[in-house]
Amino acid sequence: MRLPPFNPYIAVVIGVITVSSSAVLVKLADHAPAAIIANYRLLFAILIMAPFILMKHRHEFRLIQRKDWLFSALAGVFLALHFILWFESLNYTSVASSVVLVTLQPIFAFLGTYFFFRERFSPGAVISMIIALFGSMIISWGDFRISGMALFGDILALLGAVTITAYFLLGQRLRRNLSLMTYTFIVYGFGTITLIIYNVVLQNPFFGYPADHWWIFLALAIFPTFFGHTLFNWALKWLSTSTISMGIVFEPIGATILAYIILGEQVTGSQWLGGTIVIFGLFLFIVSTSRKPKVTIARKR
Repeated sequence: MRLPPFNPYIAVVIGVITVSSSAVLVKLADHAPAAIIANYRLLFAILIMAPFILMKHRHEFRLIQRKDWLFSALAGVFLALHFILWFESLNYTSVASSVVLVTLQPIFAFLGTYFFFRERFSPGAVISMIIALFGSMIISWGDFRISGMALFGDILALLGAVTITAYFLLGQRLRRNLSLMTYTFIVYGFGTITLIIYNVVLQNPFFGYPADHWWIFLALAIFPTFFGHTLFNWALKWLSTSTISMGIVFEPIGATILAYIILGEQVTGSQWLGGTIVIFGLFLFIVSTSRKPKVTIARKR
């Protein structure tokens, strides 16, 4: 294998920083509904991708089977639901709570592989899942004491973790037949269509937002989407999935720091304690499952 053009660990660090900006950018677009923010994030992403797809990958579309189109559509729906739920959670709870709870996605992914693919639990995985879930209960209890609406936001974030898990489980199957760029472009397209329909039904306005919001929509498409996940996928050529997953676990820390600096959000004692326990549990979980090649730990922000 040829040497990378630059250190892949630097790519992971840049990816974590850019992905950490996602929640803060959503919070800054406070005049737009969550579904509109999600809509423009995916729409701008596919518009940026379109020239490259048409030049390099258009021949792949003729080879896609009907069932793959169906699964791609389902993946796009779940991705759209993830963004709606997660972005909406940020209207009710803090960045710290929301990002930590949605970071539980690897555990939901492992549960999904158990129920659908009969993947077995190791004792270490079970213990680490209990630790992480205990930490999430501390966060939720602390938020409930602050406000019932904060607890509602926590629930939305957890549902966001569940829906992104469904997205990744479908993606594991689709990636056997489709290249990464083609798969991403198609799923983003179906996600955009889903969000357009959702916004039309709810009568959310597509225009009339402040000028800075359009820059935020574009920033969401560029930074957490491309500089984040594209760099993670590039680094996978030289680093293991578990190493990438370890780096992504630091996203809640980065998001919390950015929320404190940019938004002035304070972190409560329960969020510090619960968040630390969740991150510790996720570390143990990734370590205990990294020896199993069948399990792919992946996330989308």
